[in-house]
Amino acid sequence: MAGRLQPVLAGVVTALVGFASSFTVVLAGLRAVGASATQAASGLLVLSVVAGLCAVWLGLRHRLPLSIAWSTPGAALLVATGPVSGGWPVAVGAFLVSGLLIVATGLLPTLGRAVAAIPKPVAGAMLAGVLLPLCTAPVRALVEVPRLAVPVLLCWLLLHRFARRWAVPGALVAAAGAIALTSSGGGGGGGMRPVIELTAPQLSLPALVGMALPLFLVTMAAQNVPGTAVLVGYGYRPPLGSVLRTTGLASVAAAPAGGHAVNLAAITAALAAGPDAHPDPDRRWIASVTAGVGLALLGLGAGAATTLAGWAPPVLVEAVAGLALIGALATALTSALADASTREAAVVTLVITASGVSLAAFWGLVAGCLMLLLFPRPNAAP
Repeated sequence: MAGRLQPVLAGVVTALVGFASSFTVVLAGLRAVGASATQAASGLLVLSVVAGLCAVWLGLRHRLPLSIAWSTPGAALLVATGPVSGGWPVAVGAFLVSGLLIVATGLLPTLGRAVAAIPKPVAGAMLAGVLLPLCTAPVRALVEVPRLAVPVLLCWLLLHRFARRWAVPGALVAAAGAIALTSSGGGGGGGMRPVIELTAPQLSLPALVGMALPLFLVTMAAQNVPGTAVLVGYGYRPPLGSVLRTTGLASVAAAPAGGHAVNLAAITAALAAGPDAHPDPDRRWIASVTAGVGLALLGLGAGAATTLAGWAPPVLVEAVAGLALIGALATALTSALADASTREAAVVTLVITASGVSLAAFWGLVAGCLMLLLFPRPNAAP
């Protein structure tokens, strides 16, 4: 009985950790590009449901632990991008185009190889530049709302030391407690009930270049590629084409309701694919299917989660999101700066991407690639 329950319990943990550790990033990203509280709640709900359905479908079809999640780095990119000309409908149009690009990558291996050909230092630096502004939010929160931020950071530090996977969910609980003790309960903006609010997508060239293309690249480079690597590390051969087609179509379907992107899980992938899920690798797919069901059910609480976030000072919500991305920032910086011969190009990419200027992620990527093409790369030792 214990053996039968083990992958089910692992799936429940995967869903809880995946949702609690990064839903604040999603809300912050959607609000940053113009979503109202109700539209952000709709986006969180639809992302949870379609990601859960993808995990169930792919797990049952391929009998592999294919955990699916929303694009956390993509949400961080939205925070860095900020409002776009044309407002929320244009952002929704960018989500739609990004999803179509993911579908195209699943259909055309050549496009996938082109994405993979982006130099790793440049890709890592672009991701680091996207994450850096959000990862500084805990420091800003300490200055602006110390009474709320201090217990959150202390909880995160303690759990990070003794129970790392629960550090961000624990910080979220601490934030909720601090908000409950100090908030008058106003300003939530959304409702407690699950709600879907559809928006007709609009297209604009600046949003396609500055949001859709970087969202596609970040989702591929920071989610699908490392997610695949995790599965390969545990001895699986994931059907990447099928995964990309499925998650790309799901992203397209979710876009009008506010969903920015779904993809292979990277951070929580090991929870379902590793030996803790089940000693038998052929039974671990049950964990990813259970995680999919759990994530879809957790999405029904999107309205409540959005209301809670609305009661908090925005910098506190961003602080919890930043804590969730510290590990991703460390990984991105390591990838960007590991090779001494490409460090200058990586730093240029990082600085431009983190600058906050219009189309920053796109220009950071272009500048980094140009640096590698135009300047000789000395074979210096690190």
